[in-house]
Amino acid sequence: MNEEELIYFLALQKTKGIGDLNAKKLIKYCGSAKAVFNEKQQNLLKIDGIGAFKLKGLREKNLLVVAEKELDFILKNNIKATTFIDDDYPENLKYCADSPILFFSKGKINFKQRHILSIVGTRNMTNYGRSVLEKLITEIKKYNPLIISGLAYGVDIYAHQLALKNNLQTVAVLAHGLDSIYPTRHHKEATKMLENGGLLTDFWSKSKPDRENFIKRNRIVAGLSQATIVIESAVKGGSLITADIANSYNRDVFALPGRVTDLYSKGCNNLIKTNKAAILTSAKDLAYILNWETAIKEKSIQKQLFVELEETEQLIYNYLLKEGKQTLDIIALHCNLPIYKISSVLLNLELKAAVKPLHGKLFEVI
Repeated sequence: MNEEELIYFLALQKTKGIGDLNAKKLIKYCGSAKAVFNEKQQNLLKIDGIGAFKLKGLREKNLLVVAEKELDFILKNNIKATTFIDDDYPENLKYCADSPILFFSKGKINFKQRHILSIVGTRNMTNYGRSVLEKLITEIKKYNPLIISGLAYGVDIYAHQLALKNNLQTVAVLAHGLDSIYPTRHHKEATKMLENGGLLTDFWSKSKPDRENFIKRNRIVAGLSQATIVIESAVKGGSLITADIANSYNRDVFALPGRVTDLYSKGCNNLIKTNKAAILTSAKDLAYILNWETAIKEKSIQKQLFVELEETEQLIYNYLLKEGKQTLDIIALHCNLPIYKISSVLLNLELKAAVKPLHGKLFEVI
């Protein structure tokens, strides 16, 4: 994205009364962020949910001025700005209606990672929570997950530390801009994360870590992930807000059970009791519900297949892999083989679980 369009994205993000949901509507209607500011108000009023009061903020005179200053900060500090229309915008986040139109990041983050988990919980983590989290990270290491958390005291920072210790990618979602680290005590971990993971926020520079910012950033923690894990929580807490948001996104939520008398297990026990979270006793629970183990087995089977296929089988397999589902006649034509030969080879491929038949005499690779 060119710098001019990014300035208008920044200006729209800063416009009072708009918000991420309405900003997306405006951009999709007008075609670009810049076009939003040039469009006639009478046309913008045609958009569902957009009224004159919400559009009032677009007329602020210094919006572009402050946006240019923020862009200068972004460029000087080698910060990556990602908009919701960019190809590398995280896939999981795309499906969240209130996800940010623009976020900022530093580090080496790979959101193409298939397994992404958010790990959250109380700032007052107990020895029980600590030991279970250690065991969990050790057990899920073989799946190479990306660990998301919020860099806060307690469960958050320990999840980051364990990820770093086990050479797993980890990302901290901040409740302030990238010009500072909060808590300052976690600056060391934040710096290490830039080498394998990184820092992410939708807040501008000079933003303070106010209480409402933490609640807002929780939507990103939940939205980035395939599933959210609550390690420990009292009856009320920010991690329960993250769990509620994850549920609203139809994402899986897991909670670590504890004794009914333990203060920091009550929140988790309530999540389980009210069917807002699946019980988490080991990594096997995660692998089973998220279907991770099946994915590993399928990958292993596919690798083995390529070794065992005969020359003609490989020819047909490669053709179907490239062209998708095809009829027996079309396969015979393009592979330059007689139909009787194709039939017997396809049968062998079925027995090897490499190809499956479909309705209409179609075949496709598994």
